Amino acid sequence: MKFPREKIRNIAIVAHIDHGKTTLLDSLLKQSHLFRSNQAVAERMMDSFDQERERGITIFAKHTSVAYKDYKINIIDTPGHTDFSAEVERVLGMVNSVLLLVDAQDGPMPQTRFVLSQALKAGLKPIVVVNKIDRPHADADKALEATFDLFIELGATDEQLDFAHCYASGLSGFAVRNIDDPRVDIAPLFDMIVESVPAPDGDEHAPFLFQPAMLFYDEYLGRQSCGRILNGSVAKGATITHVDSQGREKRAQITKIEGHLGLERVELKEASTGDIVILSGIPEAMIGDTFCDPQNIVRLPPIHITEPVVSIDIRVNTSPFVGRSGKYVTMHKLRERLEREQKMNISLKIDLSSSDQEVITVAGRGELHLSVLIETMRREGFEMSIAKPRVILKEVDGTTEEPIERALIEVPENFAGCVIEELAKRKGELQRLDTTAEGLTIMEFLIPTRGLMGYRNSFLTITRGLGILTSIFDHYEPHKGAIVGRRQGVLVANCAGRTTPYASFQLQDRGSLFVAPNDDVYEGMIVGENSRENDLSVNITKEKQLTNVRAAGSDENIILTPPHRFTLEQAIDYIQDDELVEVTPAVIRMRKKTKPK
Repeated sequence: MKFPREKIRNIAIVAHIDHGKTTLLDSLLKQSHLFRSNQAVAERMMDSFDQERERGITIFAKHTSVAYKDYKINIIDTPGHTDFSAEVERVLGMVNSVLLLVDAQDGPMPQTRFVLSQALKAGLKPIVVVNKIDRPHADADKALEATFDLFIELGATDEQLDFAHCYASGLSGFAVRNIDDPRVDIAPLFDMIVESVPAPDGDEHAPFLFQPAMLFYDEYLGRQSCGRILNGSVAKGATITHVDSQGREKRAQITKIEGHLGLERVELKEASTGDIVILSGIPEAMIGDTFCDPQNIVRLPPIHITEPVVSIDIRVNTSPFVGRSGKYVTMHKLRERLEREQKMNISLKIDLSSSDQEVITVAGRGELHLSVLIETMRREGFEMSIAKPRVILKEVDGTTEEPIERALIEVPENFAGCVIEELAKRKGELQRLDTTAEGLTIMEFLIPTRGLMGYRNSFLTITRGLGILTSIFDHYEPHKGAIVGRRQGVLVANCAGRTTPYASFQLQDRGSLFVAPNDDVYEGMIVGENSRENDLSVNITKEKQLTNVRAAGSDENIILTPPHRFTLEQAIDYIQDDELVEVTPAVIRMRKKTKPK
């Protein structure tokens, strides 16, 4: 069904991580009568990527569409984690407003500040949704007041300050205009979208104009470009001009036009101004290019994406166990795969032209951003070695500057002192400290990105898993000097073989082990953490010497502490400059760059 421009509403849902974007979108989809009454519908429907479901976070922006009354509402679900904020930046040009979700208990958080600032700079007038109002400690009025204060702090105009707002629970599936209204369904939010979101700009009768904001790949159709039609209309089979970032022009033919209805893609014969569509037939398209009418060639300004702040070096896997589980182990295959990624993901900067042909440098927003790429490659059958991440420094007027993050920390009150002491050693500056009536201490720090590297693991240990640490890039400042790294050394295997229960039992007093009995190890592999500051070369494959004298029951009394198994992010966070993470489809190991003496 074709909708006129005046009946289209394009919005993006933005929020801090875990404030309920995807769950609210579930309710919007379920109550839009897209599904049969007896149809089984999964939770977090829009999180279709394997890692999104496993991690419980949204990684890629995704588009859906619902019909409400006689309106078509295009909705883009965006990531909440700061490492994927480029996904937010590039879709804001496709929409005319954003639903800003704020947790009724937590209030605005670091990513809330970022996504709101981007929306305000784009001239959008947000709709504020105070979510999770049915939680026990929710304080909707306080959250709304804090959000209004944030609008003022970020320089919102008078028009933007006069934002529409409502209260909701995505999990329970209701929205209300006033906190005391009957809590029935999500319809009040739909009505607010229709009333408050302006129709898309543009002229249906002008020449065709389109700018891709997202790219997809189809085995049969090749590269596909997703974006909003800014002017005019386009039909299947039409000839358009593709203008790339260098201003080069090339004719292309539209082979397929697709839109969305709920979770499904639907093929369209024609689409016009305001529609968010996926176009096929332009094989060399890149995000930010221009598609236009051949008789009216235009070059739109490129989509601006904030620069990466962290980089990582990727090498081939040179360990003795190379090729045991991976299919692709050569530098040629790694380069080929990263070249494909470079064409699809503009938020990553991939340096394939380094003078060192044995290293590929990949830069991104943070360690999680980079680890998602590495984990994806690992699942595709690649093996590689990863070096310790490093921040990207800048030279400004002869001064070296480094990225500074704004970190928000929530911990039980009795852990606050330990956290403040540790972050002070890491050059953190305390900006705010509040303690709630429930004994929860909320702190805000400005801290170098280097100071947070390697800290998250120890933060969870110090706070016994009860602390929450979120951060977002804030600005660059002059270099803060040396920062303490990991204090403990590591236990390094001095020979190859299988680990034995006997050797593991003898070594567990020296520190914590990363391997279990009968695991394969090689010389130079990190098998545990030393309880002291120095690295220690150990023989973890040693067998117990057998004698003719038997001690009753002694062999049966070996009790081993379970090994500490690292996830990919934890391993990248843990290693030091002289260490590498060995990434394979089957296992993640850590090793020294050089063999122990």
